[in-house]
Amino acid sequence: MVMLTMIARVADGLPLSASVQEDEQSGRSMVEYQTQAKQLFRKLSQDPNPPARCTLEATNYFFHYMIERGVCYLVLCEKSFSKRLAFSYLEDLQNEFNSQYGSRLDTVSRPYSFIEFDTYMQKARKSYMDSRARRNLGQINTELQDVQRIMVQNIDEVLMRGEALSVLDSKASNLSTMSQKYKKDAKYLNLRSSYAKIAAVVILVILLLLFLRYLIF
Repeated sequence: MVMLTMIARVADGLPLSASVQEDEQSGRSMVEYQTQAKQLFRKLSQDPNPPARCTLEATNYFFHYMIERGVCYLVLCEKSFSKRLAFSYLEDLQNEFNSQYGSRLDTVSRPYSFIEFDTYMQKARKSYMDSRARRNLGQINTELQDVQRIMVQNIDEVLMRGEALSVLDSKASNLSTMSQKYKKDAKYLNLRSSYAKIAAVVILVILLLLFLRYLIF
């Protein structure tokens, strides 16, 4: 069963559209997975070369996602749901979404600017849930025969790796700030030392002149 579908811009992780299973009980449990999906989008936006297709294990579900033309299409399914069918569903969404909004992707800045695409996602989800559609799509989508080779990872490990990278970036930033402060302090101390040396020389010269004057007179 398809529980959740989300679409986001890869460059900045901005959610563009979403569709959640209507079941009220499932809807409440989907909040956690929606949060994980948004965290994943942010993680992908920080990765210079993210996998084009991937499956992530999330407790009793699988996240499947594909990236095409700078857009990430993600679906949350029960583990029993065919992986091939899930990626066929994402292919379908990609073709329709790109057809409708491809030219406008770079013009939006608000989350869920294309939320109306939910109507199409709901129809597509029902179609792919139909048993006859499953059999037909399993036959016609021969281009996805290698779908079983798509790597499977644990989403918690992926998100934690993203947090570790963020912490590392933060530490690197702090180190850079400390380095700049050290350079500034060192420059100040060097300047202060130079002034002290000049002052010492001036005082010595004055004392020498006073001593010579005392001897002369």
